Amino acid sequence: MNKPRKLQKGDKVAIVSLSSGMLGEDFCRHNIEIGTRRLKEYGLEPVFMPNTLKGISYLAEHPEARASDLKQAFMEDSIAGIICAIGGDDTYRLLPYLMEDFAFKQAVQNNPKLFTGFSDTTINHLMLYQLGLQTYYGPNFICDLGELANEMLPYTKEAFESYLEGSSYNQICSSPIWYEERKDFSSAAVGTERIAHKEERGYELLQGPKIFSGELLGGCLESMYDILEGTRYTDEREICERYHLFPNRKEWEGKILFLETCEEKPIPELFEKELCALKERGVFDAVNGILAGKPQDETYYEEYKEVLKKVVHNDRLPIVYNVNFGHALPRCALPIGAEATVDMMKKTILFG
Repeated sequence: MNKPRKLQKGDKVAIVSLSSGMLGEDFCRHNIEIGTRRLKEYGLEPVFMPNTLKGISYLAEHPEARASDLKQAFMEDSIAGIICAIGGDDTYRLLPYLMEDFAFKQAVQNNPKLFTGFSDTTINHLMLYQLGLQTYYGPNFICDLGELANEMLPYTKEAFESYLEGSSYNQICSSPIWYEERKDFSSAAVGTERIAHKEERGYELLQGPKIFSGELLGGCLESMYDILEGTRYTDEREICERYHLFPNRKEWEGKILFLETCEEKPIPELFEKELCALKERGVFDAVNGILAGKPQDETYYEEYKEVLKKVVHNDRLPIVYNVNFGHALPRCALPIGAEATVDMMKKTILFG
């Protein structure tokens, strides 16, 4: 895997809307101001790509514009990093414009750049993984840099700072605090703190050995399910299969699968159905272990644990639950394609 360099003061970072175009709407103007200020405080120069702020309707109708922004970000030598605005649900529509573009693929391979985001960005991660680039399932612009509290959430802030030159972020431990999702994202909520709770459980080993290793690979479970089953959009499965987006069983061998659930908070029956789609592809027979994210707002917390063990149906495969990544806050940054060791005696995830 090509590992991008860390960001340095003076670097330009591209902001891209690869899924939802909400960053371009008036109701996100305050997020732009906050996120821009925080990036500049780190000595970084945000560059909003030409189509990033064109709004929900335009970008929904023009996936080629979204794809163009990502291509330009990789081809522009002055840009060192790429930050996704937010997730969404249809970034798969970019695949034909990118995976059939030789210049784009060559740029990704010859000019590796730091790339971060989560949720529907899972599809972009899997595309870039296929092209040999190590990316980060981590903070995005609206949710994290544009966080409405006076400061970024400390645990998430540390994750973002891991992208900066000089960071020694080589292990992840459980956050001592978790936060409820906001109900008010308007400008009136700027400066208000999230409702916080003391973390009572930390990482939970549901089964299997206490220590295991492998390269990290995964993402949002709903995004992976959509790739495999095409239940959200009728053409999604066919397009993703055309470009071999979902890794085959051999590619999963020896990996650590990480998965988490989205803000839709799937009921346990749907969660089981989604996991079964992975099981049918042989994923659980191939991987060395599973990292499961904390459910947002701890919804279905206990139910998900039981479903995981039931579907995996192999008590020798380690499952570590309640890890801080994805939709639940705060969130860490998981380097996709990086070698990791999970040590549940020390309750740490160690990289490299």
